[in-house]
Amino acid sequence: MVDRVLVTLDGVVRDADAPLLFADDIGVLRGDGVFETVLVRGGIAYALEFHLGRLRRSAQALDMPEPELGKWRVAVETAVRAWGDEREGMMRLVLTRGRDRELADTPDRVRSGDLAAAVPVPTAFVLVVPVPERAAKARTEGVSVMTLARGISIDLAQAAPWQLLGAKTLSYATNMAALRFAARMGVDDVIFTSTENRVLEGPRSTVVIARDKQLITPPAKHGVLPGVTQRALFAEAGKAGWECRYDSLFTADLLTCDSIWLLSSISLAARVNSLDGLRMSAPDNAEEIIELVGRGIERTGAIGDW
Repeated sequence: MVDRVLVTLDGVVRDADAPLLFADDIGVLRGDGVFETVLVRGGIAYALEFHLGRLRRSAQALDMPEPELGKWRVAVETAVRAWGDEREGMMRLVLTRGRDRELADTPDRVRSGDLAAAVPVPTAFVLVVPVPERAAKARTEGVSVMTLARGISIDLAQAAPWQLLGAKTLSYATNMAALRFAARMGVDDVIFTSTENRVLEGPRSTVVIARDKQLITPPAKHGVLPGVTQRALFAEAGKAGWECRYDSLFTADLLTCDSIWLLSSISLAARVNSLDGLRMSAPDNAEEIIELVGRGIERTGAIGDW
């Protein structure tokens, strides 16, 4: 049984232990690229079309070449088949701008007229690895969470679109630093807050609160990444009689709601079992919310079912 599957955009399965990136790839040097993370289960890449749509929007935000979605679908299909259907996998779709053009534009190439060689070719690949234990644990046991100030206003995304808030880029250093800080503080995860004490998102998740029969998540205009799993939940919960809406949330709302959920493509529905040291008991409808997320994701699987 393979522990990793690597497929490039030409549909070729590569040796996952062999080098793939050049040392001057801009994705490595500057984090200049985009990615998506997809759940693989039972031979299906779940919510694939939603992830591909978000990959394209993120690439557009970075002024990158338009992703060739047909080639991505073939690469994903190849990777899923190579992975098999016996266990879950975490699939990453990675797209960088390619090799550094400043290094490629050498005087010799310019003098020789070899301008095509100076144009960076995007680096693109699909990688599948096992679902990490922390994700499986979050699904069943929930997560302890602390709030952290992100130091930005909810107006920043619209005032400064070049900040790329709401795009899923490879520049994840701040997010990972937040998670390491949380680990030092003895908790599992983080909810970012704005300078106005508004709820934003997690480093790798969407925040949703439940209040009675309402599900509420912060709007994308606040600079949060639109969540694929959250979208699947809202679609399924709406049909089940829940009121689902996008609205501003203050940090105080986290303390007065029935439950808080961190939704992501791999952990799916992780209930917050403690917030800033305050224990949060599971509400009576916790299992219903988990089931709604599961059914919502299952419905998205039909899109990517080969």
